[in-house]
Amino acid sequence: MHSNVRRAVGFAFIGLLALAGPALGTAAAAPFALIALVAIVVSDGPLFDLFARPGDYQAGRLRGLFGFALSAAVLAVIAGYGSLPMSVFASTVLIVVLGNVGAELVRARTSHAPILGDLAGGLLGGVLGQSVVAVTAGLPFVYAEVLALVLTGALLGALIRSMLFLQDEPPVMFSVAFLLWLLVAIEIDASIVSVAVAVGVAGGVGLLAFLLDAASIEGMVAGILLGVITIVLGGYGWFALLLAFFAIGGASSKFRYERKRDRGVAEANGGARGGENVLANSGAAMGGLVLFSLVDAGLLSGDPLLYAFLFAGSLATALSDTLASEIGGPYGQTRLITTLEPVPPGTDGGVTWQGLLAGVAGASIIAGLMIQLFASVALPGGVIVALAGVLGMTVDSLLGATLEGRILGNGSVNFTATLTGGLAAALGAALTGLATLPPI
Repeated sequence: MHSNVRRAVGFAFIGLLALAGPALGTAAAAPFALIALVAIVVSDGPLFDLFARPGDYQAGRLRGLFGFALSAAVLAVIAGYGSLPMSVFASTVLIVVLGNVGAELVRARTSHAPILGDLAGGLLGGVLGQSVVAVTAGLPFVYAEVLALVLTGALLGALIRSMLFLQDEPPVMFSVAFLLWLLVAIEIDASIVSVAVAVGVAGGVGLLAFLLDAASIEGMVAGILLGVITIVLGGYGWFALLLAFFAIGGASSKFRYERKRDRGVAEANGGARGGENVLANSGAAMGGLVLFSLVDAGLLSGDPLLYAFLFAGSLATALSDTLASEIGGPYGQTRLITTLEPVPPGTDGGVTWQGLLAGVAGASIIAGLMIQLFASVALPGGVIVALAGVLGMTVDSLLGATLEGRILGNGSVNFTATLTGGLAAALGAALTGLATLPPI
């Protein structure tokens, strides 16, 4: 057996201890705390060789095992003494460890798409954790809720590990746990039909984007994750706005691609959007969606419509900026937005008049969809969203001309711009009386 697979299986056997959580109760952290102690003490021998990662040999300590066991112990304490459901604790640990087994099995045979192995293993781990805890604790097994939880947890775990933390379980584990905790806390009202539609539509669109080279595998997984979360937390109207950004933005990357490549303004990898790009452009919108769901569930006070404007303003900015770059890129003289001086195509902060018109069109598309899909939003609300999107696009160019490459990376610029557009739409709705600000 390949050493990486053997190590992943070893971690998985330790992770299975989480299934004893309901029986151990407040002592659920004890096994993992003991393993963390062993990881500190053991510095050589067969046990060390089984669990050691390359960096552990240099350090002389099982740092990876220690971090994993300590993270599991912390979650077990929160589950035993706090409000984290034991089912979330168990399924989180198993999503992480079995996802790692799946990824390593794929990686041992090919360098392509270990994220898919991670996703498959994570789904198996999540179902196992939810099922065993439901049986041992005598809890009802709600199929739609379990499917939504397991799917989102497995998607998030696979995506984070693929993009950021290949062999570092604590960030993955805490991210998955808190997402599942949030979904349980707001008591998602999911049905088998809605979850199936979410998976089918989001998965179909993501697969199509991948097959058309409009998204990488990580971008596809990120899109599916965000699509499922959007349908479960918001509904089909919210998903339609997100889908418009993904579909139109992805298609625009192929517009006169050869010409953009010759001018040095084309996206890398044939225009395929990666996971980082998807998350940076959609992160602010997801924040608005989460706030909406918390208000809708009664966990926060406020006007739910305010966060719909934040969501739409963020996506209007994202689509506006994407079309400005992809449609405006092949044309005209590029000028720096801060001085209007001619600059080479592809210069951060460079704009064209064709790109400006395309950006206005992109923001208007999201605004028009919002008017049609949200019954309480009329023409004035659409105008606010469109203006916010154009403002966000302008902020993106200004940040590109002044801070990108010096202080901020491209992903940070995109996130800041979309957040600006979302906040501008929410504030505009509040100032015009279309929505109310939350009480202070």
